[in-house]
Amino acid sequence: MRSFTQSLRGIGRSLRIWRTVLKLVLLLWLDGAGWTYRGGVTAERREARQRRRARWLTGELLSLGSAFIKLGQLLSARPDVLPACWVEELARLQDSVPAFPFDTAQSLLEQELGERCAEIIDLDPEPLGAASLAQVHRASLRSGRQVVLKIQRPGLDRVFRLDLEVMQQVAAVLQRHPRWGVGRDWVSIAQECRRVLLRELDFRLEAEHAARFRQQFLDDPGIRIPAVVWELTSRRVLCLDYVPGIKITDRQAILEAGIDPSAVAEKGAASYLQQLVRFGFFHADPHPGNLAVARDGALIYYDFGMVGTLSQRLRSRLGRMVTAAAARDASGLVSELQAAGVIAADIDPGPVRRLVRVMLREALTPPFSANVLEKLSGDLYALVYGQPFRLPPELIFVMRALSTFEGVGRSLDPSFSLVAIARPYLLPLMTASGSGPGSNASDLFNQLGRQAMEVGSRALGLPQRLEDSLSRIEQGDLQVQIRAGETDRLLRRLALAQQSAGQSFLLGGLAVAAALLAASSRPALTAVPLVLGLPVGLSWLKLQTRLKRDGRLEQLPAAAAVVTEPPAA
Repeated sequence: MRSFTQSLRGIGRSLRIWRTVLKLVLLLWLDGAGWTYRGGVTAERREARQRRRARWLTGELLSLGSAFIKLGQLLSARPDVLPACWVEELARLQDSVPAFPFDTAQSLLEQELGERCAEIIDLDPEPLGAASLAQVHRASLRSGRQVVLKIQRPGLDRVFRLDLEVMQQVAAVLQRHPRWGVGRDWVSIAQECRRVLLRELDFRLEAEHAARFRQQFLDDPGIRIPAVVWELTSRRVLCLDYVPGIKITDRQAILEAGIDPSAVAEKGAASYLQQLVRFGFFHADPHPGNLAVARDGALIYYDFGMVGTLSQRLRSRLGRMVTAAAARDASGLVSELQAAGVIAADIDPGPVRRLVRVMLREALTPPFSANVLEKLSGDLYALVYGQPFRLPPELIFVMRALSTFEGVGRSLDPSFSLVAIARPYLLPLMTASGSGPGSNASDLFNQLGRQAMEVGSRALGLPQRLEDSLSRIEQGDLQVQIRAGETDRLLRRLALAQQSAGQSFLLGGLAVAAALLAASSRPALTAVPLVLGLPVGLSWLKLQTRLKRDGRLEQLPAAAAVVTEPPAA
Protein backbone atom coordinates (compact mmCIF):
# COMPACT_ATOMS: atom_id res chain seq x y z
CA MET A 1 0.00 0.00 0.00
CA ARG A 2 2.84 2.34 0.88
CA SER A 3 4.59 1.75 -2.45
CA PHE A 4 1.31 2.37 -4.29
CA THR A 5 0.86 5.67 -2.46
CA GLN A 6 4.43 6.68 -3.29
CA SER A 7 3.84 5.80 -6.96
CA LEU A 8 0.73 7.98 -7.05
CA ARG A 9 2.66 10.84 -5.45
CA GLY A 10 5.43 10.36 -7.98
CA ILE A 11 2.96 10.54 -10.88
CA GLY A 12 1.35 13.64 -9.39
CA ARG A 13 4.78 15.22 -8.93
CA SER A 14 5.75 14.49 -12.56
CA LEU A 15 2.48 15.97 -13.85
CA ARG A 16 3.07 19.10 -11.73
CA ILE A 17 6.55 19.57 -13.24
CA TRP A 18 5.37 18.97 -16.81
CA ARG A 19 2.49 21.42 -16.31
CA THR A 20 5.02 24.12 -15.39
CA VAL A 21 7.20 23.24 -18.40
CA LEU A 22 4.27 23.35 -20.84
CA LYS A 23 3.04 26.64 -19.40
CA LEU A 24 6.52 28.11 -19.79
CA VAL A 25 6.68 26.96 -23.42
CA LEU A 26 3.26 28.52 -24.11
CA LEU A 27 4.29 31.81 -22.50
CA LEU A 28 7.53 31.92 -24.48
CA TRP A 29 5.61 31.26 -27.70
CA LEU A 30 3.22 34.10 -26.90
CA ASP A 31 6.17 36.38 -26.13
CA GLY A 32 7.56 35.65 -29.58
CA ALA A 33 4.31 36.68 -31.28
CA GLY A 34 4.17 40.40 -32.05
CA TRP A 35 0.36 40.58 -31.92
CA THR A 36 0.41 39.85 -28.17
CA TYR A 37 1.99 43.25 -27.41
CA ARG A 38 -0.46 46.12 -26.97
CA GLY A 39 0.70 49.10 -28.99
CA GLY A 40 3.25 47.04 -30.96
CA VAL A 41 6.58 45.40 -30.18
CA THR A 42 9.43 47.51 -28.81
CA ALA A 43 12.74 46.54 -27.22
CA GLU A 44 11.58 47.99 -23.87
CA ARG A 45 8.28 46.08 -23.88
CA ARG A 46 10.01 42.86 -24.87
CA GLU A 47 12.59 43.23 -22.08
CA ALA A 48 9.90 44.08 -19.50
CA ARG A 49 7.93 40.99 -20.42
CA GLN A 50 11.08 38.85 -20.29
CA ARG A 51 11.74 40.08 -16.76
CA ARG A 52 8.17 39.21 -15.73
CA ARG A 53 8.64 35.73 -17.17
CA ALA A 54 11.94 35.33 -15.32
CA ARG A 55 10.29 36.37 -12.03
CA TRP A 56 7.43 33.95 -12.71
CA LEU A 57 9.89 31.12 -13.36
CA THR A 58 11.79 31.95 -10.16
CA GLY A 59 8.54 31.69 -8.19
CA GLU A 60 7.69 28.38 -9.87
CA LEU A 61 11.10 26.93 -9.04
CA LEU A 62 10.64 27.98 -5.41
CA SER A 63 7.25 26.25 -5.28
CA LEU A 64 8.62 23.07 -6.90
CA GLY A 65 11.10 22.72 -4.08
CA SER A 66 14.66 21.69 -3.35
CA ALA A 67 15.95 20.22 -6.60
CA PHE A 68 14.50 22.98 -8.76
CA ILE A 69 15.77 25.74 -6.48
CA LYS A 70 19.27 24.31 -6.88
CA LEU A 71 18.65 23.89 -10.62
CA GLY A 72 17.80 27.59 -10.89
CA GLN A 73 20.98 28.53 -9.06
CA LEU A 74 23.04 26.37 -11.44
CA LEU A 75 21.30 27.75 -14.55
CA SER A 76 22.11 31.27 -13.35
CA ALA A 77 25.71 30.36 -14.16
CA ARG A 78 24.86 29.68 -17.81
CA PRO A 79 24.43 33.02 -19.63
CA ASP A 80 25.22 31.17 -22.85
CA VAL A 81 21.85 29.37 -22.72
CA LEU A 82 19.63 31.96 -21.01
CA PRO A 83 19.06 35.69 -21.67
CA ALA A 84 20.77 38.16 -19.32
CA CYS A 85 17.57 39.19 -17.50
CA TRP A 86 16.80 35.53 -16.74
CA VAL A 87 20.32 35.01 -15.39
CA GLU A 88 19.99 38.06 -13.13
CA GLU A 89 16.65 36.90 -11.68
CA LEU A 90 17.81 33.33 -11.10
CA ALA A 91 21.00 34.58 -9.45
CA ARG A 92 18.79 36.15 -6.75
CA LEU A 93 17.12 32.78 -6.05
CA GLN A 94 17.50 32.15 -2.35
CA ASP A 95 15.47 29.42 -0.76
CA SER A 96 13.61 29.99 2.49
CA VAL A 97 11.06 27.36 3.41
CA PRO A 98 9.19 26.46 6.62
CA ALA A 99 11.06 24.33 9.12
CA PHE A 100 10.11 20.70 9.64
CA PRO A 101 9.01 19.56 13.15
CA PHE A 102 11.56 19.25 15.94
CA ASP A 103 10.51 15.63 16.63
CA THR A 104 11.43 14.79 13.04
CA ALA A 105 14.83 16.44 13.50
CA GLN A 106 15.50 14.38 16.63
CA SER A 107 14.43 11.19 14.87
CA LEU A 108 16.77 11.90 11.94
CA LEU A 109 19.69 12.52 14.31
CA GLU A 110 19.08 9.16 16.01
CA GLN A 111 18.91 7.37 12.64
CA GLU A 112 22.12 8.93 11.37
CA LEU A 113 24.28 9.08 14.51
CA GLY A 114 22.95 6.21 16.62
CA GLU A 115 24.71 6.02 19.99
CA ARG A 116 26.73 9.14 19.18
CA CYS A 117 23.58 11.19 19.85
CA ALA A 118 24.40 10.81 23.55
CA GLU A 119 27.12 13.44 23.08
CA ILE A 120 24.41 16.04 22.30
CA ILE A 121 22.96 17.24 25.58
CA ASP A 122 21.20 20.47 24.66
CA LEU A 123 19.53 20.70 21.25
CA ASP A 124 17.66 23.95 20.66
CA PRO A 125 14.13 23.14 19.37
CA GLU A 126 14.00 26.42 17.46
CA PRO A 127 16.09 26.24 14.28
CA LEU A 128 18.54 29.01 13.45
CA GLY A 129 17.49 28.76 9.80
CA ALA A 130 15.62 26.53 7.38
CA ALA A 131 16.25 25.99 3.67
CA SER A 132 15.21 23.56 0.97
CA LEU A 133 17.94 21.02 1.75
CA ALA A 134 18.22 21.21 5.51
CA GLN A 135 17.68 23.21 8.65
CA VAL A 136 20.20 24.22 11.32
CA HIS A 137 19.87 23.77 15.09
CA ARG A 138 22.18 25.04 17.79
CA ALA A 139 23.35 22.49 20.37
CA SER A 140 25.78 21.84 23.22
CA LEU A 141 28.03 18.79 23.61
CA ARG A 142 28.97 17.01 26.82
CA SER A 143 32.44 18.50 26.51
CA GLY A 144 30.91 22.02 26.65
CA ARG A 145 31.61 22.67 22.98
CA GLN A 146 29.00 24.88 21.27
CA VAL A 147 28.02 23.54 17.85
CA VAL A 148 25.41 23.76 15.11
CA LEU A 149 23.80 20.72 13.48
CA LYS A 150 22.74 20.89 9.84
CA ILE A 151 20.05 18.22 9.41
CA GLN A 152 18.84 17.16 5.96
CA ARG A 153 15.11 17.18 5.24
CA PRO A 154 13.43 13.76 5.41
CA GLY A 155 12.78 11.90 2.14
CA LEU A 156 14.86 14.39 0.15
CA ASP A 157 16.91 11.75 -1.68
CA ARG A 158 13.82 10.08 -3.21
CA VAL A 159 12.28 13.43 -4.26
CA PHE A 160 15.59 14.60 -5.73
CA ARG A 161 15.99 11.49 -7.87
CA LEU A 162 12.40 11.72 -9.16
CA ASP A 163 12.80 15.41 -10.02
CA LEU A 164 16.15 14.81 -11.71
CA GLU A 165 14.64 12.04 -13.82
CA VAL A 166 11.90 14.40 -15.05
CA MET A 167 14.59 17.03 -15.75
CA GLN A 168 16.37 14.54 -18.00
CA GLN A 169 13.12 13.98 -19.93
CA VAL A 170 12.56 17.73 -20.32
CA ALA A 171 16.16 18.18 -21.52
CA ALA A 172 15.68 15.44 -24.14
CA VAL A 173 12.55 17.20 -25.46
CA LEU A 174 14.32 20.58 -25.58
CA GLN A 175 17.26 19.02 -27.44
CA ARG A 176 14.96 17.83 -30.24
CA HIS A 177 13.34 21.25 -30.64
CA PRO A 178 14.28 22.75 -34.03
CA ARG A 179 15.12 26.15 -32.57
CA TRP A 180 15.85 25.78 -28.84
CA GLY A 181 18.07 22.76 -29.37
CA VAL A 182 20.42 24.44 -31.85
CA GLY A 183 23.82 25.28 -30.37
CA ARG A 184 22.92 23.99 -26.90
CA ASP A 185 23.53 20.59 -25.33
CA TRP A 186 20.58 20.40 -22.93
CA VAL A 187 21.14 16.73 -22.21
CA SER A 188 24.72 17.35 -21.04
CA ILE A 189 23.58 20.34 -18.97
CA ALA A 190 20.95 18.14 -17.28
CA GLN A 191 23.51 15.41 -16.60
CA GLU A 192 25.93 17.92 -15.08
CA CYS A 193 23.13 19.34 -12.89
CA ARG A 194 22.27 15.82 -11.77
CA ARG A 195 25.88 15.13 -10.79
CA VAL A 196 26.26 18.40 -8.87
CA LEU A 197 22.90 18.17 -7.07
CA LEU A 198 23.37 14.57 -5.93
CA ARG A 199 26.76 15.54 -4.51
CA GLU A 200 25.10 18.28 -2.46
CA LEU A 201 22.99 15.65 -0.70
CA ASP A 202 26.14 14.15 0.84
CA PHE A 203 27.06 16.45 3.74
CA ARG A 204 30.38 14.64 4.14
CA LEU A 205 31.60 16.40 1.00
CA GLU A 206 30.56 19.78 2.43
CA ALA A 207 32.48 18.88 5.59
CA GLU A 208 35.59 18.21 3.49
CA HIS A 209 35.15 21.57 1.75
CA ALA A 210 34.83 23.39 5.09
CA ALA A 211 37.92 21.63 6.45
CA ARG A 212 39.93 22.57 3.35
CA PHE A 213 38.87 26.22 3.62
CA ARG A 214 39.76 26.29 7.30
CA GLN A 215 43.19 24.84 6.53
CA GLN A 216 43.79 27.50 3.83
CA PHE A 217 43.15 30.39 6.26
CA LEU A 218 44.43 28.73 9.44
CA ASP A 219 47.29 31.24 9.80
CA ASP A 220 45.09 34.26 9.04
CA PRO A 221 43.44 35.64 12.22
CA GLY A 222 41.23 37.92 10.12
CA ILE A 223 39.38 35.00 8.48
CA ARG A 224 37.33 32.51 10.50
CA ILE A 225 35.94 29.19 9.27
CA PRO A 226 33.91 26.92 11.58
CA ALA A 227 35.69 23.66 12.44
CA VAL A 228 34.06 20.33 11.57
CA VAL A 229 33.06 17.94 14.35
CA TRP A 230 33.77 14.75 12.40
CA GLU A 231 32.44 12.27 14.98
CA LEU A 232 28.95 13.86 14.67
CA THR A 233 28.99 14.21 10.87
CA SER A 234 27.37 11.78 8.44
CA ARG A 235 25.79 11.75 5.00
CA ARG A 236 22.68 13.63 6.20
CA VAL A 237 24.05 15.44 9.28
CA LEU A 238 26.81 18.06 9.40
CA CYS A 239 28.17 19.26 12.74
CA LEU A 240 30.24 22.46 12.93
CA ASP A 241 31.48 24.78 15.64
CA TYR A 242 29.04 27.53 16.51
CA VAL A 243 30.63 30.78 15.33
CA PRO A 244 28.21 33.68 15.80
CA GLY A 245 28.64 36.97 13.99
CA ILE A 246 27.02 40.16 12.75
CA LYS A 247 25.43 40.01 9.33
CA ILE A 248 27.87 41.61 6.92
CA THR A 249 25.25 43.95 5.43
CA ASP A 250 24.27 45.33 8.87
CA ARG A 251 26.54 48.38 8.79
CA GLN A 252 24.98 50.00 11.86
CA ALA A 253 25.56 46.94 14.04
CA ILE A 254 29.16 46.73 12.80
CA LEU A 255 29.74 50.37 13.77
CA GLU A 256 28.14 49.84 17.19
CA ALA A 257 30.55 46.95 17.78
CA GLY A 258 33.47 49.34 17.21
CA ILE A 259 34.50 47.74 13.91
CA ASP A 260 35.62 49.74 10.87
CA PRO A 261 33.26 48.82 7.96
CA SER A 262 35.84 49.79 5.33
CA ALA A 263 38.35 47.35 6.87
CA VAL A 264 35.71 44.59 6.71
CA ALA A 265 35.01 45.36 3.04
CA GLU A 266 38.71 45.27 2.15
CA LYS A 267 39.22 42.06 4.14
CA GLY A 268 36.34 40.33 2.34
CA ALA A 269 37.57 41.27 -1.14
CA ALA A 270 41.19 40.41 -0.30
CA SER A 271 40.23 37.00 1.12
CA TYR A 272 38.29 36.10 -2.00
CA LEU A 273 41.06 37.22 -4.34
CA GLN A 274 43.41 35.10 -2.26
CA GLN A 275 41.14 32.09 -2.79
CA LEU A 276 41.32 32.62 -6.56
CA VAL A 277 44.98 33.48 -7.03
CA ARG A 278 46.77 31.61 -4.26
CA PHE A 279 44.64 28.52 -3.58
CA GLY A 280 42.54 27.99 -6.73
CA PHE A 281 39.72 26.78 -4.47
CA PHE A 282 36.94 29.27 -3.83
CA HIS A 283 33.52 29.73 -2.25
CA ALA A 284 31.04 29.63 -5.15
CA ASP A 285 28.07 31.16 -3.29
CA PRO A 286 29.31 34.07 -1.12
CA HIS A 287 26.00 35.91 -0.83
CA PRO A 288 25.52 38.15 2.26
CA GLY A 289 23.69 35.34 4.09
CA ASN A 290 26.88 33.26 4.05
CA LEU A 291 29.13 36.05 5.40
CA ALA A 292 29.32 37.55 8.89
CA VAL A 293 31.62 39.66 11.04
CA ALA A 294 32.91 38.46 14.42
CA ARG A 295 33.02 40.79 17.42
CA ASP A 296 36.78 41.17 16.99
CA GLY A 297 36.40 42.22 13.32
CA ALA A 298 37.26 38.85 11.75
CA LEU A 299 35.34 37.77 8.65
CA ILE A 300 33.32 34.55 8.96
CA TYR A 301 32.43 32.24 6.05
CA TYR A 302 29.44 29.86 6.24
CA ASP A 303 27.94 27.15 4.00
CA PHE A 304 30.42 25.29 1.79
CA GLY A 305 27.94 23.27 -0.26
CA MET A 306 28.88 25.11 -3.49
CA VAL A 307 32.59 25.49 -4.18
CA GLY A 308 34.68 26.00 -7.30
CA THR A 309 38.14 24.98 -8.41
CA LEU A 310 40.55 26.79 -10.73
CA SER A 311 43.26 24.54 -12.11
CA GLN A 312 46.79 25.84 -12.56
CA ARG A 313 46.24 25.72 -16.32
CA LEU A 314 43.07 27.80 -16.09
CA ARG A 315 44.76 30.29 -13.75
CA SER A 316 47.62 30.68 -16.25
CA ARG A 317 45.08 31.22 -19.01
CA LEU A 318 43.28 33.78 -16.86
CA GLY A 319 46.59 35.52 -16.25
CA ARG A 320 47.12 35.97 -19.97
CA MET A 321 43.54 37.21 -20.33
CA VAL A 322 44.09 39.74 -17.53
CA THR A 323 47.33 40.87 -19.18
CA ALA A 324 45.57 41.38 -22.51
CA ALA A 325 42.65 43.18 -20.84
CA ALA A 326 45.00 45.47 -18.88
CA ALA A 327 46.73 46.41 -22.14
CA ARG A 328 43.30 46.81 -23.81
CA ASP A 329 44.46 44.33 -26.41
CA ALA A 330 41.11 43.17 -27.76
CA SER A 331 42.74 41.00 -30.42
CA GLY A 332 44.97 39.23 -27.88
CA LEU A 333 42.07 38.74 -25.47
CA VAL A 334 39.86 37.22 -28.18
CA SER A 335 42.72 34.92 -29.21
CA GLU A 336 43.10 33.71 -25.61
CA LEU A 337 39.34 33.18 -25.37
CA GLN A 338 39.41 31.12 -28.56
CA ALA A 339 42.36 29.08 -27.29
CA ALA A 340 40.47 28.39 -24.05
CA GLY A 341 37.43 27.19 -25.98
CA VAL A 342 35.26 30.05 -24.75
CA ILE A 343 34.74 31.24 -28.34
CA ALA A 344 34.20 28.83 -31.18
CA ALA A 345 37.28 28.58 -33.39
CA ASP A 346 35.39 28.58 -36.70
CA ILE A 347 33.69 32.00 -36.43
CA ASP A 348 34.69 35.38 -37.78
CA PRO A 349 36.43 37.05 -34.81
CA GLY A 350 36.17 40.57 -36.29
CA PRO A 351 32.76 41.53 -34.81
CA VAL A 352 33.70 39.90 -31.50
CA ARG A 353 36.96 41.90 -31.33
CA ARG A 354 35.13 45.16 -31.86
CA LEU A 355 32.57 44.33 -29.16
CA VAL A 356 35.33 43.33 -26.73
CA ARG A 357 37.21 46.55 -27.55
CA VAL A 358 34.16 48.63 -26.61
CA MET A 359 33.65 46.66 -23.39
CA LEU A 360 37.30 47.10 -22.35
CA ARG A 361 37.22 50.80 -23.12
CA GLU A 362 34.08 51.37 -21.04
CA ALA A 363 35.18 49.18 -18.13
CA LEU A 364 38.85 50.12 -17.85
CA THR A 365 38.86 53.82 -18.61
CA PRO A 366 39.34 56.00 -15.49
CA PRO A 367 37.55 57.24 -13.52
CA PHE A 368 36.23 53.80 -12.69
CA SER A 369 32.53 53.54 -11.99
CA ALA A 370 31.45 52.20 -8.63
CA ASN A 371 29.93 49.08 -10.15
CA VAL A 372 32.45 48.33 -12.90
CA LEU A 373 32.23 44.54 -12.43
CA GLU A 374 28.45 44.57 -12.43
CA LYS A 375 28.42 46.50 -15.71
CA LEU A 376 31.13 44.33 -17.24
CA SER A 377 29.37 41.09 -16.28
CA GLY A 378 26.08 42.47 -17.65
CA ASP A 379 27.73 43.25 -20.99
CA LEU A 380 29.34 39.80 -20.97
CA TYR A 381 26.02 38.06 -20.35
CA ALA A 382 24.42 40.00 -23.21
CA LEU A 383 27.35 39.15 -25.46
CA VAL A 384 27.42 35.38 -24.91
CA TYR A 385 23.68 34.68 -25.21
CA GLY A 386 22.77 33.30 -28.60
CA GLN A 387 26.38 33.58 -29.77
CA PRO A 388 29.08 30.91 -30.19
CA PHE A 389 30.41 31.37 -26.64
CA ARG A 390 30.80 28.73 -23.94
CA LEU A 391 31.80 30.26 -20.64
CA PRO A 392 33.02 27.77 -18.01
CA PRO A 393 30.67 27.82 -15.00
CA GLU A 394 33.68 28.45 -12.74
CA LEU A 395 34.32 31.80 -14.44
CA ILE A 396 30.67 32.81 -14.08
CA PHE A 397 30.74 31.96 -10.37
CA VAL A 398 33.93 34.00 -10.01
CA MET A 399 32.42 37.03 -11.78
CA ARG A 400 29.26 36.80 -9.71
CA ALA A 401 31.15 36.43 -6.45
CA LEU A 402 33.39 39.41 -7.20
CA SER A 403 30.32 41.43 -8.15
CA THR A 404 28.73 40.41 -4.82
CA PHE A 405 31.79 41.52 -2.88
CA GLU A 406 31.78 44.76 -4.85
CA GLY A 407 28.17 45.44 -3.82
CA VAL A 408 28.79 44.46 -0.18
CA GLY A 409 31.92 46.62 -0.10
CA ARG A 410 30.00 49.67 -1.38
CA SER A 411 27.28 49.12 1.26
CA LEU A 412 29.96 49.16 3.97
CA ASP A 413 32.17 51.87 2.48
CA PRO A 414 30.91 54.21 -0.31
CA SER A 415 34.52 54.81 -1.43
CA PHE A 416 35.25 51.09 -1.77
CA SER A 417 37.16 50.18 -4.97
CA LEU A 418 37.58 46.52 -5.84
CA VAL A 419 39.88 47.44 -8.76
CA ALA A 420 42.36 49.08 -6.37
CA ILE A 421 42.29 46.14 -3.93
CA ALA A 422 42.66 43.59 -6.75
CA ARG A 423 45.79 45.18 -8.23
CA PRO A 424 48.41 43.40 -6.04
CA TYR A 425 46.57 40.08 -6.44
CA LEU A 426 46.38 40.34 -10.22
CA LEU A 427 50.16 40.69 -10.57
CA PRO A 428 50.93 37.08 -9.59
CA LEU A 429 47.98 35.95 -11.72
CA MET A 430 49.46 37.79 -14.72
CA THR A 431 52.74 35.94 -14.15
CA ALA A 432 51.15 32.50 -13.94
CA SER A 433 50.72 32.58 -10.12
CA GLY A 434 53.28 30.74 -8.08
CA SER A 435 55.89 30.15 -10.74
CA GLY A 436 58.58 32.10 -8.92
CA PRO A 437 60.71 35.07 -10.00
CA GLY A 438 63.17 33.01 -11.97
CA SER A 439 60.48 31.29 -13.91
CA ASN A 440 58.72 34.57 -14.63
CA ALA A 441 61.92 36.09 -15.97
CA SER A 442 62.57 32.98 -18.01
CA ASP A 443 59.07 33.13 -19.47
CA LEU A 444 59.61 36.78 -20.36
CA PHE A 445 62.91 36.11 -22.13
CA ASN A 446 61.45 33.11 -23.93
CA GLN A 447 58.55 35.22 -25.13
CA LEU A 448 60.88 37.96 -26.32
CA GLY A 449 63.02 35.35 -28.09
CA ARG A 450 59.99 33.89 -29.87
CA GLN A 451 58.88 37.35 -30.95
CA ALA A 452 62.36 38.16 -32.26
CA MET A 453 62.43 34.91 -34.27
CA GLU A 454 59.01 35.64 -35.73
CA VAL A 455 60.04 39.17 -36.71
CA GLY A 456 63.26 37.86 -38.26
CA SER A 457 61.53 35.17 -40.31
CA ARG A 458 58.92 37.64 -41.53
CA ALA A 459 61.60 40.22 -42.42
CA LEU A 460 63.57 37.65 -44.47
CA GLY A 461 60.48 36.76 -46.48
CA LEU A 462 59.21 40.31 -46.93
CA PRO A 463 61.21 41.28 -50.11
CA GLN A 464 60.10 38.16 -51.98
CA ARG A 465 56.45 38.72 -50.95
CA LEU A 466 56.59 42.34 -52.13
CA GLU A 467 58.11 41.32 -55.48
CA ASP A 468 55.41 38.67 -56.00
CA SER A 469 52.64 41.15 -55.16
CA LEU A 470 54.03 43.79 -57.55
CA SER A 471 54.26 41.23 -60.32
CA ARG A 472 50.66 40.18 -59.81
CA ILE A 473 49.54 43.82 -59.87
CA GLU A 474 51.38 44.40 -63.19
CA GLN A 475 49.81 41.29 -64.68
CA GLY A 476 46.33 42.17 -63.39
CA ASP A 477 46.09 38.93 -61.37
CA LEU A 478 45.82 40.43 -57.89
CA GLN A 479 42.70 39.36 -56.08
CA VAL A 480 41.40 41.09 -52.97
CA GLN A 481 39.62 38.92 -50.40
CA ILE A 482 37.36 40.78 -48.00
CA ARG A 483 36.00 39.34 -44.74
CA ALA A 484 32.52 40.70 -44.48
CA GLY A 485 30.86 38.75 -41.67
CA GLU A 486 28.76 41.70 -40.51
CA THR A 487 27.86 42.68 -44.09
CA ASP A 488 26.64 39.16 -44.78
CA ARG A 489 24.54 39.26 -41.66
CA LEU A 490 22.98 42.60 -42.61
CA LEU A 491 22.26 41.41 -46.14
CA ARG A 492 20.64 38.29 -44.76
CA ARG A 493 18.44 40.40 -42.51
CA LEU A 494 17.52 42.63 -45.43
CA ALA A 495 16.50 39.61 -47.50
CA LEU A 496 14.45 38.22 -44.63
CA ALA A 497 12.75 41.60 -44.15
CA GLN A 498 11.88 41.77 -47.85
CA GLN A 499 10.50 38.25 -47.75
CA SER A 500 8.49 39.10 -44.64
CA ALA A 501 7.06 42.21 -46.34
CA GLY A 502 6.02 40.17 -49.36
CA GLN A 503 4.28 37.62 -47.19
CA SER A 504 2.57 40.42 -45.26
CA PHE A 505 1.16 41.83 -48.51
CA LEU A 506 0.02 38.35 -49.54
CA LEU A 507 -1.68 37.79 -46.18
CA GLY A 508 -3.38 41.16 -46.50
CA GLY A 509 -4.67 40.28 -49.97
CA LEU A 510 -6.01 36.94 -48.77
CA ALA A 511 -7.70 38.68 -45.83
CA VAL A 512 -9.41 41.13 -48.17
CA ALA A 513 -10.51 38.27 -50.43
CA ALA A 514 -11.92 36.40 -47.45
CA ALA A 515 -13.85 39.48 -46.34
CA LEU A 516 -15.32 40.00 -49.83
CA LEU A 517 -16.35 36.37 -50.15
CA ALA A 518 -17.91 36.42 -46.69
CA ALA A 519 -20.12 39.33 -47.79
CA SER A 520 -21.04 37.70 -51.13
CA SER A 521 -23.85 35.30 -51.98
CA ARG A 522 -21.52 32.32 -51.57
CA PRO A 523 -19.88 32.75 -48.14
CA ALA A 524 -18.70 29.14 -48.09
CA LEU A 525 -15.92 30.13 -50.50
CA THR A 526 -14.36 32.12 -47.63
CA ALA A 527 -12.60 28.92 -46.59
CA VAL A 528 -10.44 28.97 -49.74
CA PRO A 529 -8.34 32.10 -48.90
CA LEU A 530 -8.25 31.06 -45.23
CA VAL A 531 -6.78 27.66 -46.09
CA LEU A 532 -4.29 29.24 -48.50
CA GLY A 533 -3.29 31.82 -45.89
CA LEU A 534 -2.51 29.24 -43.18
CA PRO A 535 0.93 28.08 -44.49
CA VAL A 536 1.78 31.67 -45.43
CA GLY A 537 1.00 32.81 -41.90
CA LEU A 538 3.13 30.05 -40.35
CA SER A 539 6.02 30.95 -42.66
CA TRP A 540 5.62 34.63 -41.69
CA LEU A 541 5.84 33.74 -37.97
CA LYS A 542 9.04 31.74 -38.57
CA LEU A 543 10.53 34.70 -40.41
CA GLN A 544 9.77 36.99 -37.47
CA THR A 545 11.53 34.56 -35.13
CA ARG A 546 14.61 34.50 -37.38
CA LEU A 547 14.64 38.29 -37.61
CA LYS A 548 14.54 38.63 -33.81
CA ARG A 549 17.27 36.06 -33.38
CA ASP A 550 19.55 37.79 -35.89
CA GLY A 551 18.86 41.15 -34.25
CA ARG A 552 20.19 40.17 -30.81
CA LEU A 553 23.70 41.24 -31.63
CA GLU A 554 22.54 44.76 -32.54
CA GLN A 555 20.69 45.03 -29.24
CA LEU A 556 23.91 44.85 -27.24
CA PRO A 557 25.00 47.94 -25.28
CA ALA A 558 27.02 50.43 -27.26
CA ALA A 559 26.17 48.67 -30.55
CA ALA A 560 26.20 52.01 -32.33
CA ALA A 561 29.69 52.70 -31.13
CA VAL A 562 30.87 49.34 -32.39
CA VAL A 563 30.07 50.27 -35.97
CA THR A 564 32.34 53.30 -35.82
CA GLU A 565 35.31 51.34 -34.51
CA PRO A 566 38.12 50.70 -37.02
CA PRO A 567 38.63 47.05 -37.93
CA ALA A 568 41.19 45.17 -35.91
CA ALA A 569 44.46 44.21 -37.44
